[in-house]
Amino acid sequence: MFEKKTLQDWENLVQKQLKNENIYEILSKENLEGIVVKPYYDSVPKALNNLPKVEESTHLVSLYHESAEENVFAFLLNNNVEDLQEKIIIVNDKDLAEHISIDDSNRYFSLIDVFSENDNGTLNEQLAKELLAKNFERNLCIDVSLHQNSGATIIHQLAIVLAKTKELTEVFGAEILDKIAIKVAIGANYFFEIAKVRALKLGFNQLSKEFGLDEIPFIFAETSLRNKSKNDAENNLIRSSLELSAAMIGGADAVFSNDYKIENSNSVSEEISFKQQIVLAYESIINVFDDAGNGSYYVEDLTQQFAEKSWQLFLEMEEKGGYCELLKTGYIQQKIYDEAIKEQNWVEEGKIKIIGVNLYPKLEKTKSVLDLYSTFEIKKVRLAEMFE
Repeated sequence: MFEKKTLQDWENLVQKQLKNENIYEILSKENLEGIVVKPYYDSVPKALNNLPKVEESTHLVSLYHESAEENVFAFLLNNNVEDLQEKIIIVNDKDLAEHISIDDSNRYFSLIDVFSENDNGTLNEQLAKELLAKNFERNLCIDVSLHQNSGATIIHQLAIVLAKTKELTEVFGAEILDKIAIKVAIGANYFFEIAKVRALKLGFNQLSKEFGLDEIPFIFAETSLRNKSKNDAENNLIRSSLELSAAMIGGADAVFSNDYKIENSNSVSEEISFKQQIVLAYESIINVFDDAGNGSYYVEDLTQQFAEKSWQLFLEMEEKGGYCELLKTGYIQQKIYDEAIKEQNWVEEGKIKIIGVNLYPKLEKTKSVLDLYSTFEIKKVRLAEMFE
C-alpha cells in the first residue's frame, strides 16, 4: 500500500526541490481565461454528479463519401444523398434541409444556426419555424464554433450559448430546448477544453431548470481551425487528435475532424482526418463513457469555474439587452476582438507556443493584428496567419 501524503508533504518536497519557499508564485501560470489553476489538487470544494450525454456513445462523424457508406454510421451532409438507411444524418446547409429526402430508418440532426453574426443582430424566425417543422431529432443549432475560431475565450463562448438559447426560448418557448443542438470548436488547451464541454452541460441544464425542465444539450464538437497552420500540416494532425480526445472525454455526443490540410486538401487527407476518430474510439475506447472526466479534482475545479464565470457573464449580457441587441451595438464584436488580439499577442510573444509557427519556426511576420482582426466583424482567423 502507498503511504497517504498530505498537501503539506507535497509543499515541503517541492520547496526543497525548487530551493525556494514561494513555490506557488513560481509554479503559477497565467491563462487567457483568468481561471485559477493550482499546481496541486488534493480535493475539490464540491463534487459534481456524473454529467451524462444525450447519446449512448459519441458518434464519429465523416463527410459523405459513397465508398464510406458501409463502414461509417454518421455523415455530415452538405448535399442530398438518397437511399441512405440506418444512419445518423447531420444536415449542414439550410437549402439541403429544405429539400432533403427523409428516410424513417435514419436519424436527422441540424447544424443550421438561425442567428446572424453581424450588426444586424437578427434571429431568422421564418427559417427557425421551417426547421422546427422538419422531422428531425434536433432542429435548431446554436453555433459557437465561429466564436472560438474568431478568438473568443471559453467563458465568452459558453455565455453566448446561454444567451442565444435564451433568445430562442423567448420566441418559441422553453419546449424547444430538447430540439437544440450546440456546435462547438475544441481548441488546444486540453484540460480547459474537457472542462468547457462539461461546463456547457452544467450551464445549459441550469438554464433549463429556470423553466422547470431538466434538459442536457446535444453537443456536436469539431476540431478548431484557430491553431492550425499551412506549413507542416502533419503537426495539425497531432493538434486535432488532442482536440478530438478532449471532446470525447468531455462528453460530446458527436465529433468531427476538419481536414488537417489547410491547403491542397483531398479525399485522402479527409479520410486520414476522419480515421483519427476511429483510432481514439476503438483503441482508447473513450467515446463510450458518459463523463470520463468525473472525479478528476483538476477537471472538476475547472468545470465549476467555467460554469460559474460564464453564467455570470450571461447574466450581464441579459441585463444589457441580450445577444441580438449586443450584436447591434457592437458589444459582442468588440469583446471578441479584444480577446483575440490578446491571444494573438501571446503567440507573437511566445507565451503560447505553436510548433512550426513560433516554436522551431522560419519566423517572419507577414501580417499585423490590424490586418487580421476587425472590431466590426466576427470572423475566423488562424493564429498562424500572422506568419504565413
